Amino acid sequence: MKSFNFKSAANTKEATKLASGRATFLAGGMSLIPAMKLRLAAYSDLINIKKIKGLSGIKVSSKSLKIGATTTHAEVAASKEVGKSIPSLSMLADGIGDPQVRNRGTIGGSIANNDPAADYPSACLALNATIHTNKRKISSDKFFKGMFETDLKKGELIEAVEFEIPEKSAYAKYPNPASRYAIVGVNVAKYKNETRVSVTGAASCVFRSKELESALSSNFSVSAIDKVNISDKNLNEDIHASAEYRAHLIKVMAKKAVSSC
Repeated sequence: MKSFNFKSAANTKEATKLASGRATFLAGGMSLIPAMKLRLAAYSDLINIKKIKGLSGIKVSSKSLKIGATTTHAEVAASKEVGKSIPSLSMLADGIGDPQVRNRGTIGGSIANNDPAADYPSACLALNATIHTNKRKISSDKFFKGMFETDLKKGELIEAVEFEIPEKSAYAKYPNPASRYAIVGVNVAKYKNETRVSVTGAASCVFRSKELESALSSNFSVSAIDKVNISDKNLNEDIHASAEYRAHLIKVMAKKAVSSC
């Protein structure tokens, strides 16, 4: 790991001022620190945002659930508000990594990193989330751009993630037994006028499955998934699973999610 300067910000404005040159924000550090140790990433400055008031916490309204960026996975999993409004999100958070990761890792850090096999990006897409930053609001459909790539600009800081509360939702994943990242994960959310389905772990970036959405919007049932054809084109292929197997798993996990709703 190369040397760096460690700085703490008291508020969002100060954090933005400090974010110059090769600087980056640090909350839980569960993805950032390992990447730096392996020299996959290098920064001149790490800006600690964990102590900024207002960046953590959970608020529920009649239509949405808003979670502060520095709220940990463990806090989301244990929250009564989350469990009551969007139970699938609570279960998703409880299945991330191990206890150490869940008690340090944050929701904002997870989506900012946008790992191709991370769980939270799938929740953002399925639950029609809006990402609130210090500069603007970004629809989840426009936020995730590619492998480890998002729509965030230099110095832009995620402040909160706001999820639209569905009629029903569920998340099912086939986890890597070592890392607990998703080899394939499928998130399903049913709303009054549409059904949204997102897939993580299967490709270079989280994506919405238009085929599954179309089938489930017409008939929200496990049987509807049988008629859907999932192509293995552009899907990941590695030592854990072939592209063909991942295409098969998408349907299997989708059925599991729908049956859990």
